[in-house]
Amino acid sequence: MEKSPDIPGKTTAIIAYLTIIGAIIALSMNNEPQYRFARIHTRQAFGLHLMFHGFALFSSVWFNQYALYGLYLCYIVLWIYGFIGALSNKEQIVPIVGPSFQKWFTFIK
Repeated sequence: MEKSPDIPGKTTAIIAYLTIIGAIIALSMNNEPQYRFARIHTRQAFGLHLMFHGFALFSSVWFNQYALYGLYLCYIVLWIYGFIGALSNKEQIVPIVGPSFQKWFTFIK
């Protein structure tokens, strides 16, 4: 079995998906040197974590149990999609919200 070569910034991209704290750590890790692969995945992970926490705060005020299940299901599916993309050296963005994350979080360089 042939091992795929590691690309620059892969470790930073993987750390970004771990938690919101991991995304913040990945922001500082990608300051110098800056890698395109890490930047794409850090934006995706940061956006996913912010979306999850924002909707969780909103749903805690307006409690609906089924909305919470939908939130967790959406977050887990998108998180797994992004995390597997980072592990497999693909610069793929998460469906539906990924292009927006790339536009909104341009401060992540």
